[in-house]
Amino acid sequence: MNEQGFSEKDIFSLLKRAKSKDTDYHKVLSSMCTSPHKIALEAHKMFLEANLGDLGLFSGTHSLEKEVITMLGNLLHAPLACGYMTTGGTESNIQAVRAMKNLGTTKKPFIKNPNIVVPDSAHFSFDKVANMLGVEVRRAALTSKFQVDISSMEKLIDKETVGLVGIAGNTEFGQVDPIENISKLALERELFLHVDAAFGGFVLPFIDPTLKKAAFPFDFAVKGVTSIAIDPHKMGLSTIPSGALLFRFPNFLDCLRVDTPYLTTKTQSTLTGTRSGAAAAATYAVMKHLGREGYRKNVAYCMALTFKLVKGVRELRELNVELLLEPIINVVTLRLREPARVRQILLEKFGWHISITRKPQALRLVLMPHTTPEDIDIFLKDLKTVLEEL
Repeated sequence: MNEQGFSEKDIFSLLKRAKSKDTDYHKVLSSMCTSPHKIALEAHKMFLEANLGDLGLFSGTHSLEKEVITMLGNLLHAPLACGYMTTGGTESNIQAVRAMKNLGTTKKPFIKNPNIVVPDSAHFSFDKVANMLGVEVRRAALTSKFQVDISSMEKLIDKETVGLVGIAGNTEFGQVDPIENISKLALERELFLHVDAAFGGFVLPFIDPTLKKAAFPFDFAVKGVTSIAIDPHKMGLSTIPSGALLFRFPNFLDCLRVDTPYLTTKTQSTLTGTRSGAAAAATYAVMKHLGREGYRKNVAYCMALTFKLVKGVRELRELNVELLLEPIINVVTLRLREPARVRQILLEKFGWHISITRKPQALRLVLMPHTTPEDIDIFLKDLKTVLEEL
């Protein structure tokens, strides 16, 4: 820190210089986040000082958070669901597993070495869970459609398993695990079932039913689902950091409580202490403003981009590129030769930001609201150029 302060002009000059080095979303096809809705931005600014870690001081902001949880509960078929706003899917997943562990290790006979069973496609946040909580994370194999193999999951369950995890819109392939089948396992074994719907939670409820080739039940309408992670800062168009963790019953949230004697509330069930009231206000504002109709339009737009990309890829079949699988949501994976090399050229020569899946390696593209139909045309042209050169 300098001895004397800089002028506002100098500060904003430095800020603009730093901002200029950031990537805007124009040619980003790898991110599950996007530019927030303008009403979310304005609401966020209004509540910058609000701290949801000390609820008694910010009761108005807390009322907005409670309303967000109620709206999300209704969306996910559990009007009486409880929970709170998190920083995103990683925190939500950590807290869900923490609840599994806390409940499981208090059962008789006592569980000394708890484990959870997740799909091999589960988000890397579960690796953080293993490290932080001392819970063994067992990864079940996937089917040819990149959904969790139920028989593999069942074989990994033992007497020290405290919970199962299913993914609704997995990060790499956009697939939805067979949550109903996982639920049957959870109910039979009396296990906690957490659904990571960080991305899919604001997509699946709003997809045009006529576009669905099969039903994908994933939320509290499935009897065995205990908790759900959902991120408004992704397809919910809220500001970062806006995540949410919902539990079917209050006792699951209660098992996370710690005493906070010097605050205006005496207990706290959240992972972080100080929490952003601005994110809660932004989420409240955009959900109230858009309503279900607005989110249906948002998802329809992204799915139209998805189908446009799929159609264009099929027209490039002679260049040895094809869909790895039919997309369920607005995530497309492409099988082709040398995906890492193709990705590198698309970035260096044309400025496209794309990611690659792990097993098998394929190009992964996420079609978000910041992308336009014209962007898809340009990307397909650039992809064709690269494939012809190779």
